Amino acid sequence: MLTIYVHPEAEYRETLQLCDATSPYGLTGSVFAQDRRAVHLAANLLRHAAGNFYINDKPTGAVVGLQPFGGSRASGTNDKAGSALNLERWVTPRTIKENFCPPVDYRYPFMRQE
Repeated sequence: MLTIYVHPEAEYRETLQLCDATSPYGLTGSVFAQDRRAVHLAANLLRHAAGNFYINDKPTGAVVGLQPFGGSRASGTNDKAGSALNLERWVTPRTIKENFCPPVDYRYPFMRQE
């Protein structure tokens, strides 16, 4: 299903909020705009409205194995099938940093008084 809604320019924010609140589904979505402020606002206000969000591109044709794909809301569990991001559903990521050149002083060099 495709929904197209031509909105009055002065009601752009309200139209985005309508898009965000109208459907329980959120597989993919896209916005077409030349105004970078309009793009930024749409990406921000619609951040939970679609599992995959496209800017100035068609909302279909994700390349399995190269582009993560998965819905949000009632469109799925947001697993991002076909990508390494699916793994994060089943594990708890952890970051470890190892320094092979330990510091010999607690001060940072750029904070030295000249």
